Amino acid sequence: MPTILAPRAVIDGRLTGPVTVTTTDGTITGIDYDPNPDQSGADIVLTDGTLTAGLVDIQINGIFGVDFITATDQDWDHVSQSLPATGVTSYQPTYITAPLDLLIGRLPSARAAQQRQDAQRHSGPAAARILGIHLEGPFLSPAKNGVHEAKYLIEPSKNALDQLLTAPYHELISMVTLAPELPGGIVAIERLVQAGVRVSVGHTDATAAEIKAAADAGASLVTHIFNAQRGLAHREPGVPGQAMADRRYYCGLIADLMHVVPEICILVWRGARGRVVLVTDAIAAAGMPEGEYELSGIPVVVGPDGVPRNSDGTLAGSALTLDHAVRNMISLGLPPAEVLDAASRIPADAIGHSELGRIAVGARADLVHWSEDFHPLRTWVDGREADGHHDRGPTATRETLTVSP
Repeated sequence: MPTILAPRAVIDGRLTGPVTVTTTDGTITGIDYDPNPDQSGADIVLTDGTLTAGLVDIQINGIFGVDFITATDQDWDHVSQSLPATGVTSYQPTYITAPLDLLIGRLPSARAAQQRQDAQRHSGPAAARILGIHLEGPFLSPAKNGVHEAKYLIEPSKNALDQLLTAPYHELISMVTLAPELPGGIVAIERLVQAGVRVSVGHTDATAAEIKAAADAGASLVTHIFNAQRGLAHREPGVPGQAMADRRYYCGLIADLMHVVPEICILVWRGARGRVVLVTDAIAAAGMPEGEYELSGIPVVVGPDGVPRNSDGTLAGSALTLDHAVRNMISLGLPPAEVLDAASRIPADAIGHSELGRIAVGARADLVHWSEDFHPLRTWVDGREADGHHDRGPTATRETLTVSP
């Protein structure tokens, strides 16, 4: 297992260095801040760039041509082995709205992929770990369903929750996005949280008062803030206003600078500083050329702007990778160390994985070496180096003025 000497590292949300990180059996076992380190004691000496913890993407529907709803065993393995090239070492595959039986029926496929990872953790190719399944639906508001098919939306009834929480491999469900204003919504939040599932409010027309009630019931995240939810107004804070004001909420942000324009990205950053979770909401088109793709069976097209849309022009996830989201946020003048934290430690904390997303003794040895302009150069998962960069296509971005934090 390697000992890595880096000129700079992000630790506890701050840039520091030089730092020597020692790993043993996939775990970080030592951090040395000696300003004059002995290079001979390191297995790997990085001469430039920055070392960080591995990134954690908690909302990703697919990538590299793969949609998780229809993924084969080979597809799952391809994604897990390719994601480290984007700096991602852990991820939460997301299933969007579909018939409940179909969503439940896709859990065994994800479990099998997770089991293959476990079996190959010390021998096969280094791969980003599957943390659990994020169900984004079907308990969503028909008033804010976005690209989710309205015909499959249902209320979070006792019967529906019974089906979900007793299904084979139900323990794989780690997060559920729902609209708390639906009949039975608050009770459903309480029940899901009691079952150990993180609840995120999203695709919702809830008022600020209803979002507060959801937090009182145990909801702790907001799915892609500002998108597909009641907006911010000066007398009705809506979903984003209440979420930024209520420190119980982590705020997921799609930082492709298209879903949320730069000025609002900065607003979210300042309004929920330390609670912003960078997500991709990526679909199969991410890391791929322009063209036609599917999102859970819904035809989508990626045009010259790099943004997926369905036939009526509705945004259909993103073609973003998480390393690109990091660069986008840094381009707005935000502190690089804090931005990197928002893609690693903060999402890990948001879903209860304190062993991930940080360079700390006892944490998993998931590490990324970034270039001076914040492109991933090398990635380690459990202390093992992943293969080289995946040949990724263009992802969405926009030119913008640099704004001081």
